Amino acid sequence: MGTAGRGAGRSLRVAVVGEPAGWHVGRLRAALEARGHRAPVIPWRSLAAEVGPPAAGGPPGERFLPAALATADVVAVRGMPAGSLEEVIFRMDVLGRFAAAGTPVVNDPRALEVAIDKYLSLARMAAAGLPVPRTIVAQDAAAIEEAFAALGGDCVAKPIFGSRGRGLVRITDPGSLAAAAVAPAVAGGPPPGLAYLQEFVPHEGWDVRVLVVGDRTISMRRIAVAGDWRTNVSLGGRPEAFVAPPGWLDLARRAAAVLGAGVAGVDLLPARDGRVLVLEVNAVPGWKGLEAATGVDIADVVVRFLESRTV
Repeated sequence: MGTAGRGAGRSLRVAVVGEPAGWHVGRLRAALEARGHRAPVIPWRSLAAEVGPPAAGGPPGERFLPAALATADVVAVRGMPAGSLEEVIFRMDVLGRFAAAGTPVVNDPRALEVAIDKYLSLARMAAAGLPVPRTIVAQDAAAIEEAFAALGGDCVAKPIFGSRGRGLVRITDPGSLAAAAVAPAVAGGPPPGLAYLQEFVPHEGWDVRVLVVGDRTISMRRIAVAGDWRTNVSLGGRPEAFVAPPGWLDLARRAAAVLGAGVAGVDLLPARDGRVLVLEVNAVPGWKGLEAATGVDIADVVVRFLESRTV
């Protein structure tokens, strides 16, 4: 028996759902195997299910494929690839049904669905009393123009479904609003007829990413390129080790809990006016920059959380 016999108590079968060549999948698989677990990787497109009369000797009514999924002790979701509406819904359905049958899925499929929807996740956090930026979602040109005016003529348009800073556009005049929010020319921008507009919050050129893994938090700050307001590492932001104040860490934990995510990347923005706002929560967070900035073996931290879910 490997180190799992000392650390986790037993060797687990952990199905990692994601792309086999992905960096995070590789790190997670290596960390699992280092602790004595089996870690088959299941590409998203290989997910399948069968519903009907029970086969001889088989479970009644429903069967999940591939076999590595059906026999897993816990499922770790890594990545969320693009696909048609039907593909995305089916994938979430399979994970949801699997979780309902009693196998832990990290993160829970409902948490994944809520977190990927910026409107729904922000609305839930606001309802729970968490500080979030003022945001307006509208669907026709007149309502979008009214929203722009209500936000002071300076706002950020975002795709409702999106990550890594793709499609972020700052709008400071009505002409740009029409181009970006009503009929965007940039890939990944808001779709025609729908605009997710958020107040532009003046800040000091950096924000904070807090990775929440169970009851543990690991934080860094992301410093924007000079002259840019966007701090995303994928857009050139520089990750830097940062010890967030206890109140900020508590805010991140609360945000993750509202969405039901055991592993979450929570983005906090300290504004110039003294507010600390929750921008969004990512339920399939990356940690490459965070690991480089802090030196923490985050894959090992995640694996230990997965072990705790099978107790």
